[in-house]
Amino acid sequence: MCGIFGILTNNQAGFSLPAVRETMDCLFRLSESRGKEASGVALRAADALYVAKHPLPASVMIRGADYDALYRRAFPTDQGPVCIIGHSRLVTNGGQQIHANNQPAVAAGILAIHNGIITNVNDLWAQFPMLERQTQLDTEVLLCLIRKFYQDTGSLPESVRQTFQVIEGAASLAAFFEDLSGMLLVTNTGSLYLASAPSGHTHIFASENHILRTVIKDMRLQERLGALSIQHISAGTAYLISLDEMRLTPFTLTPGDKLPDIPLSPLANVLPIVDASPPEESGARRGRTPGEGPYVLSPAFVDEHPRNRDAIAHLRRCTRCVLPETMPFIEFDEEGVCNYCRHYEPIDFLGLEALREAVAPYRKTNGEPDCLVTFSGGRDSSYVVHVIKTVLGMNPVTYTYDWGMVTDLARRNQMRICGKLGIENILVSADLAKKRANIRKNVTAWLKKPDLGMVPLFMAGDKQYFYYANKVSEQVGVGITILGENLLETTRFKSGFCGIAPQHGTAHTYTLSAFNKARLAWYYGSRYVTNPAYLNSSLLDTIGAYISYYFIPHNYLNVYQYVPWDEQEITSTLIQEYHWETAPDTTTTWRIGDGTAAFYNYIYYTLAGFSENDTFRSNQIREGMVTRAAALRLIEQENAPRYESMQWYCDIIGIDFDEAIKRINAAPKLYPRA
Repeated sequence: MCGIFGILTNNQAGFSLPAVRETMDCLFRLSESRGKEASGVALRAADALYVAKHPLPASVMIRGADYDALYRRAFPTDQGPVCIIGHSRLVTNGGQQIHANNQPAVAAGILAIHNGIITNVNDLWAQFPMLERQTQLDTEVLLCLIRKFYQDTGSLPESVRQTFQVIEGAASLAAFFEDLSGMLLVTNTGSLYLASAPSGHTHIFASENHILRTVIKDMRLQERLGALSIQHISAGTAYLISLDEMRLTPFTLTPGDKLPDIPLSPLANVLPIVDASPPEESGARRGRTPGEGPYVLSPAFVDEHPRNRDAIAHLRRCTRCVLPETMPFIEFDEEGVCNYCRHYEPIDFLGLEALREAVAPYRKTNGEPDCLVTFSGGRDSSYVVHVIKTVLGMNPVTYTYDWGMVTDLARRNQMRICGKLGIENILVSADLAKKRANIRKNVTAWLKKPDLGMVPLFMAGDKQYFYYANKVSEQVGVGITILGENLLETTRFKSGFCGIAPQHGTAHTYTLSAFNKARLAWYYGSRYVTNPAYLNSSLLDTIGAYISYYFIPHNYLNVYQYVPWDEQEITSTLIQEYHWETAPDTTTTWRIGDGTAAFYNYIYYTLAGFSENDTFRSNQIREGMVTRAAALRLIEQENAPRYESMQWYCDIIGIDFDEAIKRINAAPKLYPRA
């Protein structure tokens, strides 16, 4: 998820300090694609371990005078090894406003950078009460456990192995020790790549193969250092690096495998860990992190849901499915059956054997990745990762596009699965502050003049997901991109509220005729004219989203065209095998990793009397998966407001929750209310 990277070199390499600094800066810039919310650096000098961290993007940090001064302080001459590690952070556990939560992390005499999430962090603190917790950062328990087991066993490899036996989730780690002459690189997902010079005196590592290849090319390192070879540090593998000789010693995390006798000698003098962050950063920063509960509704909050629910209960609904009369373009025949049911074509699943045949040409037998799997952290994509790895036996790399609305719950679920299966996850992180500002501007504009056709504008920022899926697939070097698009999630009403009649029989929401794509653009343009608040800095991002969604190639293999979607099978597999986490504020497992869904579905339900839940359950009825009576019970539960999630959403984009809900409740409705 986050980006970690570093350079280890010595005097025999011929790699000058200015060249190292320049290469490190390049690694910072390239790794910023994996997270822009905070950054940090650690330098191992002869006299100390220096660390500096900032709640700033890496590209900003490396231009600062403090960063420049840190290099001069740590390496006043070119003598001795130069060992530097860096981190570009996507915030997960612990807000970046609190200095101790940012990376590099310091605990138990270990200075480290960590990519991933330890999902059983609270259980571990309870299981090992002798360890003292100082921060919100999950990395802390990882470092404390390594130290504890090292003290117990006297073997650093054994301590690392025991630590990875008790943690759940994902961890790729690079660590310096205050009292040992070596450095640790370890991963349980394979999200580490190491480039070594032919001389053996320089090693460069990063979270992605593409990042390493790019820095080698851009910095012309082949000319400076020789033909660097890149090796993948595979899942369940660790390296100890002697920093005096730059010697690599690998070992596995598998219990029972022979551990090497690694001569990492204790240092004669313990290296102090010096926090060289600017004073305004190194002091404890407090303040509420958006989304950090518990949320409590204000005393002035008026819950309109019971009144709306009672009115919605009187809407006429299809006698076969549960769609109400407020669904755009709905028509009922003499038997009360809607046109959506009459035109519905049951899904013709191709079967597991056909899926095996479809992926067969792309299989690789050399251990390299053979497919890219798009991975939101939701239930459908999570199950697809499970199928691709455990059922088909392929070697996938997963890809996530974070546009600012991926919740911590989704991230934890991603890391549970990647850690358990040993799968690399490539994260592409947008400029989250900018994306969230765009959402805020468009939500604020919408609240001035509510219009159901304009609600998808709130989600425009995630559509570049398709663009980056194609780009990452090319970078990884695979011939097939796999996704888990649940065909039952087709809604139709989002474009319907823009005056576009449903195209029955199409499998995707992005399947629109050229004429209807033009009509959709015209509808949005007309609303921009009548509500100029939409004419804001998000416009270019929205245009890019429109192109990504409707025009760029979507040449993906969809598992759910082959394997029937089975809700019970999916949820039970995820929960039982991966300890997959559900949301506390809803009974459904759908959309719980999407931070925006609770908000927009509240709008649809409040103003139109139905939401995505109604269309989804209606499609299940048509497939014979649930009865109409069961679907009616389910949508009543699932359409209940998720106030906690909505408050998180309002906090994260920077709007007032009470005021937003008040304006939504006051907007004109498509049904009569007493």
